[in-house]
Amino acid sequence: MKIGALHSGSGQCRFVVWAPFHEAVELKLVSPVEKIVPMEKTHGGYWELALPDIAENARYFYRLKEGTDMPDPASHFQPEGVHGPSQIVDHGNFRWTDSDWKGIPLSEMVMYELHVGTFTPGGTFDAVIPRLSRLRDMGINAIEIMPVAQFPGERNWGYDGVFPYAVQNSYGGPERLKRLVNECHKHDIAVILDVVYNHLGPEGNYLWDYGPYFTDKYRTPWGMAMNFDDAYSNEVRNFFIENALHWFGNYHIDALRLDAVHGITDLSAKTFLQELARAVKQFSAYQKRRFSLIAESDMNDTRLIRPRKAGGFNLHAQWCDDFHHSLHTLLTGEKGGYYVDFGKMEHLVKTMKEGFVYSGEYSEYRKRNHGNSSKDIPASQLIVFSQNHDQTGNRMFGERLSSLISFESLKLSAGVVLLSPYVPLLFMGEEYGEDAPFLYFVSHTDPDLIEAVRKGRKEEFRAFAWTGEPPDPQSPGTFKNSKIHWEKRKTGNHKNLLEFYTHLIRLRRDIPALSNHDKKSLDVIVSENDRILFVRRWKDDDHVFCSFNFNEEDRKFELYLPQGIWSKVLDSSDKKWKGPGTLLLDRLKGNKKVTLRGRSFMIYRRKMH
Repeated sequence: MKIGALHSGSGQCRFVVWAPFHEAVELKLVSPVEKIVPMEKTHGGYWELALPDIAENARYFYRLKEGTDMPDPASHFQPEGVHGPSQIVDHGNFRWTDSDWKGIPLSEMVMYELHVGTFTPGGTFDAVIPRLSRLRDMGINAIEIMPVAQFPGERNWGYDGVFPYAVQNSYGGPERLKRLVNECHKHDIAVILDVVYNHLGPEGNYLWDYGPYFTDKYRTPWGMAMNFDDAYSNEVRNFFIENALHWFGNYHIDALRLDAVHGITDLSAKTFLQELARAVKQFSAYQKRRFSLIAESDMNDTRLIRPRKAGGFNLHAQWCDDFHHSLHTLLTGEKGGYYVDFGKMEHLVKTMKEGFVYSGEYSEYRKRNHGNSSKDIPASQLIVFSQNHDQTGNRMFGERLSSLISFESLKLSAGVVLLSPYVPLLFMGEEYGEDAPFLYFVSHTDPDLIEAVRKGRKEEFRAFAWTGEPPDPQSPGTFKNSKIHWEKRKTGNHKNLLEFYTHLIRLRRDIPALSNHDKKSLDVIVSENDRILFVRRWKDDDHVFCSFNFNEEDRKFELYLPQGIWSKVLDSSDKKWKGPGTLLLDRLKGNKKVTLRGRSFMIYRRKMH
């Protein structure tokens, strides 16, 4: 069921809203002329109205009862913010030039997560466009945009959105988002959009007034759960499934990242996520190109990405937090919060080989057994990273790795992620060692809500035993301090690190053994006491061998290489990369004693023919 204000392009507009318990619903046009028109109740609790001669950009409310005017829950644009009128958008007016765009397979993506508001000084969609060529030059072929659904005020991560169909006005609105996507496709860059289907924000949330979008059957960290399996849940599901198709169809988005699906409680035999996956599959077939769904989940549950015939939900990929936690604890030594479950080299070995570290084992953090095995899951279905908005922004002071570890360790971190068999994701600025924090920020108007946010942030940090006073989320300064400094990529170690990332991405793309996602063509071993990770990968006759030294000190060890002559491809400690200087030979054959610099890694390659 299509919902919202559906403009035909010829002046006619059909209004559809779900309000099953109301006795009357009226459309109130507020511009260009004010007019109130009763709507007709149809099947399933929907109210409909078709009007001729409605101008594109006309603004309107729905009146649910006398004197109560509310924005459309499926509004496509809120130019005056979350409490103002909704605006009609004629999606047929934009002139797309990407008709030849067929997308990029997930397995070939190098993802780059960015927050529109802090990625540039201007903080708009238009301001992102001039930077696309630089991203493409370094090998990025997919940007993942944090949520842009309309949220209150001008500063927010986006997870407090309350109009899932509307594009944030302070970022530039619908037209500017389309322009950004169109330009991305011109640069051969796919666009992934972060969407939130597990909750809505508190301020400007009018869904309560329209119908049973929420249920008290379950509780979530954000309050009452979205109603995906209680009475009247069919229409709630329709609301969010149509939302996904709205982003794919009207904005040409290539993939959606589904935020925190562990916050979606749905005990029905055929779940919302399964219905969503089926609808997207059908839409992809109709459009003759693939649109993808990527889950974020802390459940370590492979059912999300297993095919339906195997009892799965048939989503296309999911984030792998265990990879991050394994790497982060070895680099930083941190053991607070969920990091208590990690910190051994064996954890990194398992996540490199399988994906999930916890595949049914006991978790000290959770005080229970956790996860199931991802051993047989294709590597192309798991997204890995050393940093992202959550792992950075949910620290008390929003420190990036560049503020926590050495320059040599930053290169080591890049190597582990980009030389893994999984799909890599970088967080904006990571590629040049951005040192500005990424903090949590909001711009609410309700004083009680502002205070609740401040208090909630402090509570979140208790498990990590961090000390100090967190920056005020409501302060404009907190937002300003989170903006990245793009110009730093041109100087000093920042420039060198950018060149290093660019080189690694090129190696990943051009060397068949490194672009191969087959876990069966992978061998990983470790010396726990020596804290050195050994990885061998191959495809046909192309073989690579990598060693990663997690010690601060240089380590000498016996290297047992398979037969053949192995040529050095890269040593992160080389002076070319502003390291202390390599101690490795350009060529190796047979068993050799080698010395690997502290916090460095090397790549050797063998080609039989």
